[in-house]
Amino acid sequence: MAQGAAAIAWDKKDDPAWRVDPARPYIRRGLGAAVCMHGTAIPGMDMGAASIKMNDDGSFNVLVGGTDLGTGSDTVLAQIAAETLGAPLNDIIIYSSDTDFTPFDTGAYASSTTYISGGAVKKAAEQVRDQILARAALMLKLDAVDDLSLRNRQVTAPDGRSVTLADVALHSLHVADHQQIMATASHMSMHSPPPFGAQYAEVEVDTQTGQVTTTKLIMAVDCGTAINPRTAEGQIEGGMVQALGYALCEEMVYDEAGRSLATRFGDYRILQADEMPEVQAILVPTYEPSGPYGAKAVAEIPMDGVAPAIANAVYDAVGVRIRDLPITPEKVWKALQSE
Repeated sequence: MAQGAAAIAWDKKDDPAWRVDPARPYIRRGLGAAVCMHGTAIPGMDMGAASIKMNDDGSFNVLVGGTDLGTGSDTVLAQIAAETLGAPLNDIIIYSSDTDFTPFDTGAYASSTTYISGGAVKKAAEQVRDQILARAALMLKLDAVDDLSLRNRQVTAPDGRSVTLADVALHSLHVADHQQIMATASHMSMHSPPPFGAQYAEVEVDTQTGQVTTTKLIMAVDCGTAINPRTAEGQIEGGMVQALGYALCEEMVYDEAGRSLATRFGDYRILQADEMPEVQAILVPTYEPSGPYGAKAVAEIPMDGVAPAIANAVYDAVGVRIRDLPITPEKVWKALQSE
């Protein structure tokens, strides 16, 4: 809350010069805030699986059932594998979604992919990592793997000797104790660690028409440790924009017979690109011990706080409380007339 308040300059709420625009005396400005939490997957039910195979050149095929819907999950899951296997992201070849050959996954829903499918990838990668270290110990004639390190495409012994991942792959397939280095793992969690968010909105309300214009949306989110901060920020920004339509204009209207009156997009009011406010996403890092590398959900929580924050900002601007979404000009105007 502190970081979000600082970013939106919360103290200007008390500045009369900011609240009223002399050039537009019919406009009133206001700020609103809301706090929210969500869940991460459905505990005891959501499950994901992953298979990882080491290739001759030291790269890896990663097969997951989780589907990338545009959220960047293919990249995030590949990052989890790369981190565990001491390989660059370019060496991770990910295959997702094709149920003919990928393992099972409950689905890309419920803010679960990074946490559940990522947990499966991490487990499978750890098994592959153990096999790589065991093979490297054999190649380096070491009795134990405890002191071996795996990073930057190579396994290094305490005395400085090393073998590359490509060396390990070729040795395992062609030299001795022949073995395909690969593993499959499943992951399900009885935990549902909640992400938390603080949402801030800045609005302008036209007292003559009731029109609400959102000029700024800022959200600070604790999603654990973001595996990919850029895609996490993009998820927050996109969720806020989607929720903005939910808050202000998107509505399914039905007649008395239950028939939808919004039969085309022209009747269903969707905000356009040039109507977007300034948006800012702030990641507040924590560490979630039950998630892969400290991660928990970030998918749905950006939707949760926008509407209440805007409703609070409208109240701050003109003193009327709208409790029925969307907050259309007609509702605001009627509320102002009854004051």
